[in-house]
Amino acid sequence: MKDFTVSAKSAGKKVIRAAILEFPNLTPAVLQRALKHKDIRINGKRISSDTLVSEGDVVEIWIPDALFEGTASKASSDPLDNYKVVFESDELLLVNKRQGIAVHSGRGTTGNCLIDILRRDYHNKNLDLCHRIDMNTGGLVLTAKDKKSLEDAIFLFKNDLITKRYRCLLRGVPSVGTTVICQDEAIMKEVSAFLEKPVKGNVFIHDIEKPGDLPITSRYRVLEVYKGIGPDGEDVSDVEVELVTGRTHQIRAQFAHLGHPILGDGNYGRNQYNLHFSNLRGGKVRYQQLFATTLLFGKIPKENVHHKLSGRKFSIEPLYDVQLGR
Repeated sequence: MKDFTVSAKSAGKKVIRAAILEFPNLTPAVLQRALKHKDIRINGKRISSDTLVSEGDVVEIWIPDALFEGTASKASSDPLDNYKVVFESDELLLVNKRQGIAVHSGRGTTGNCLIDILRRDYHNKNLDLCHRIDMNTGGLVLTAKDKKSLEDAIFLFKNDLITKRYRCLLRGVPSVGTTVICQDEAIMKEVSAFLEKPVKGNVFIHDIEKPGDLPITSRYRVLEVYKGIGPDGEDVSDVEVELVTGRTHQIRAQFAHLGHPILGDGNYGRNQYNLHFSNLRGGKVRYQQLFATTLLFGKIPKENVHHKLSGRKFSIEPLYDVQLGR
C-alpha cells in the first residue's frame, strides 16, 4: 500500500490520472482493477469509481508494492491475476489465490508458486505460509510476515482458534449427518469417517476404522440447489463445508464417498460426469469447483500477537467457473 496527498496541480483531476502523476509506473488497467475491488480510498473512504479529487485529499492505493515500482515479474506482470489481498496487518497478509497456482514449490509444480510471488511483491523473504490449500483449490490463504507472527498463527490453527470453511459444487444434494450448531450459530450437518492416507496417490475413506486410519469430521449446509442441470436430470448443490479436522483431500474424498463428488474433480469424481458441464466460456471445466471461502477467528489469548482478530470473520465469494443455468 502507498498513499499520497493531492497537490494543487492534480486538484480537479480524476483519481486514476492523479495516481499516475504521482506513481508513473502504475497503469490505468491496474488502477481500474483496484477501483473495481474497492482497493482505493480517498480520505479513508473506499471508492469504486474514477472520482474527482481535491487539493489536500489523501489517496490510499492498496495494491502490491511491485506495481508501484515496476518490478512485477514478466511471468506474472499483474500479481492480481494470481492473488487479491483480502486483509493486511503488520503481522499478517490474507490473500485470495486463483485456482491452478501452487501455494509452495514441490514435486510436480512448475513456474512461480504463490509464496514466492508474495515474497517478491512485498520484498519480504520472511513471508511464510500459515497453512496450505491444494493447487487447484482457489480461495483464502493466510501468510505471516515474520517468525513470531507465523508461530502465533500456527498456534491458532493447531488449537482450533481458526475455523476454515469452503464452498463447493456437489453432484446431487447431500442430506446425511447429525445436526449441529457451529460457533457462529450456523446450523450444519456433521459427518464423520476414517481416512487412509497411502504414501502417495489418492486417499481412501472408510466407515469402519482400519489400522493406520485417521479420524475425519466435516460439517456442511446446502446453500442452493440447481435443479436438473446434471446428466439424466440430476441436481447440483452449492454447499458450504466446515472442516473440523483438516486431512489431505478431506472434503473431496469424503463427499465422493458419500456419493456426492465435487463437480470438476477428476480424481475422486467421474470424468464422464464432469464432461457434461461447460465453463463460463463454453469450454471444458478445468478445475474442481472448490474454494476456501471463510476464516473465522475464535477468542484469541491476549499474549498472542493476533489477539485483536478475536471474533473476526473473513469471507469471499467462490469464483465458480461452470455454467449452472437457472
